Amino acid sequence: MTEISPANPHHNPQANSETVDADALIQLLRRKERNWVEWGKACQQLQSAGYSSQAIFEQTGFEPIQQNQVIVAFQVYETLVKAGVSEAVRSRFERTGSDILYELRILTQPERAAAAEFIVARNLDSDGAREVAKAMKELSRRRTPPEGFSNHPGDAVAYQYWKLAQQQQNLQERSRLVARGLMFAHSQSSRQEIEQLLTEPLGGSRRRAPRLPFYRVEDSEQLPRLLSLVGQFPVTTAEFQQVEAVETKGAFHIMDASHQQQIVAIPGWQIVSKAQEPVAILCNSTQLPKQENEKSEAVLLIVDRKNTQWDADSYFMVDQSGTLAIEWFSEQPDIPLLGQIILVLRPKKILDEPLSRDLWQIDE
Repeated sequence: MTEISPANPHHNPQANSETVDADALIQLLRRKERNWVEWGKACQQLQSAGYSSQAIFEQTGFEPIQQNQVIVAFQVYETLVKAGVSEAVRSRFERTGSDILYELRILTQPERAAAAEFIVARNLDSDGAREVAKAMKELSRRRTPPEGFSNHPGDAVAYQYWKLAQQQQNLQERSRLVARGLMFAHSQSSRQEIEQLLTEPLGGSRRRAPRLPFYRVEDSEQLPRLLSLVGQFPVTTAEFQQVEAVETKGAFHIMDASHQQQIVAIPGWQIVSKAQEPVAILCNSTQLPKQENEKSEAVLLIVDRKNTQWDADSYFMVDQSGTLAIEWFSEQPDIPLLGQIILVLRPKKILDEPLSRDLWQIDE
């Protein structure tokens, strides 16, 4: 068997899971028997068995850069076969074309198949293949194809020439780019887009329709929660119980226009979103149970009328002679609970309201 120095001097080729007949592979490469596909497979098998590209070069004459090309091209060829390309494409690249398939390495399997079919149909060389692969790769980064162009390899290249021609101020050079674009264009719409450049004056370009300002709500807290406003504290128990709850519908929480109650919108925080029947009550912080260092300010009480289950860690609304009152119970009370206070919302704090209107004054 031919002796080849492995890449790792302590590596034993025979220990590989795949038995490699190095002598036969070396002879195949040295004599350039069969076709380049077999050469790429042979180089890959030898390197996988632990032989360095330099050792293979010394025994076969295949330079490391050539080994890399045929190995990569062989891998691309295998993906084309798996993708089910036409017989014309398979037979074309079985003979020659490792340099062409090498350029398709940057594409996905479906893109490689489409590119290979197009390259064979147009009889492109490696430079043309590089142009196709680069154009398809750039187009794949877009969510949707540009207006008038498709994902077809020809349209991908045509779009690149369309962009270059748009920027060109020299009439002769623009005409050349337009001609190149038309040579590659696949769809009728792409041809129309490119031909239209011939009628446009130099130094000016068509004003294309702007993109719509799409925005998607990513967080449920970004959706406001609409609540019925009972009134200004103190309120009667009857007013609290009779106020109509807000009902919304659809993905955008639309409220029926027939709703007669005053409405207030608050952030859709989780505690608010989980409430079954929340309503809001305006009051002053001094009307709440005594808290340490509490300053007087307007607050909004959010009460879940459906949650009447006692909880030692919560405050509840109760009836006191027909008027609503806020109470905390250390033990299960023997009176009905009318709703749990789930949130006390303070207004946004503005340090200097006149200054906030003149944003240009805020420098630091």
